[in-house]
Amino acid sequence: MSTPARRRLMTDLKRLQEDPPDSVSGAPTENDIMIWNAVISGPYETLHEGEIFELTLEFTEEYPNEPPTVKFVSEMFHPNIYNNGKICLDILRDRWSPAYDVPAILVSIQSLLSDPNPDSAANSFAAQLYKRNRREYEKRVRATANRPGPTNSSLNS
Repeated sequence: MSTPARRRLMTDLKRLQEDPPDSVSGAPTENDIMIWNAVISGPYETLHEGEIFELTLEFTEEYPNEPPTVKFVSEMFHPNIYNNGKICLDILRDRWSPAYDVPAILVSIQSLLSDPNPDSAANSFAAQLYKRNRREYEKRVRATANRPGPTNSSLNS
């Protein structure tokens, strides 16, 4: 069944495949175009550089008029990410626009990793550390780092 939301998601997928933003990728699950898996690389020259983050995006038939629900699957310690992985980001709530597509969502989340907003906290403990004790905040972020393991090719080098 082709609906406006599903057609739009096919357009988003095509754009993501033909002109992918740096260090982000995503695709629908095998059985459902309304549920996507995505991967974001930690931004260069940030605490998250070298990390790989897995996310899920769940769309409703109201997309693109309503934002998807986006969650980190990877463990995160970040002022704008709840303990359950949900993300506190204005474009996924009150600043949503149908002009946003999957690539824009992923790039915005990647940007949030390098530029937290502690004044709109989802994790109040992380926000307090970020504001008051940056060294301890950075230590906690590193403790939950999602660095990829060695690959077979790197083991053979």
